[in-house]
Amino acid sequence: MEPTTKPDPITEAALRSLHDIAMPEPVSWMLQTWGWAVLLGAMVAMLALAGLRWLLRYRADAYRREALALLVVIEERLRRPETRRDGILELGEILKRTALAVWPRAEVASLSANAWTRFLEEHDLDGAGHALERLLDDFEYHGSEVVADLPSNVCGDLVAAARNWIERHHVPT
Repeated sequence: MEPTTKPDPITEAALRSLHDIAMPEPVSWMLQTWGWAVLLGAMVAMLALAGLRWLLRYRADAYRREALALLVVIEERLRRPETRRDGILELGEILKRTALAVWPRAEVASLSANAWTRFLEEHDLDGAGHALERLLDDFEYHGSEVVADLPSNVCGDLVAAARNWIERHHVPT
């Protein structure tokens, strides 16, 4: 080890006069002007309104989610020829129940045949009413043997048309 030498007096005085590095104060997150506070308040209000609107729409569309869940069960029945007739009847029933969830009972409950298909077409945004018209006019009133012989692609088209109508039907405001 090498002996330490004592620095000269001028160096000692210079070392004693050194101070730590001065760090600035952390930047405050508090808003500095009223304009920013107003802007933040407006943004919070808009987010709250958007959230409320989403919640109301989500709750209002609960009937659609329920109908689509039931449609999955009906689709499974339509795949098997022995339960196809029941599936066709349930498909018509789920469409009627969906309409009853939105429109007044007096307006929808008594509709059948041409009036019912016309109602579905009037409230259809994407033109799924043609496949549904075939369901309601033809298959719903046939015997089990006719419906059991339906090709699976026809049943798939019916389910797709019903799903399309449930998802996209026009709701009066």
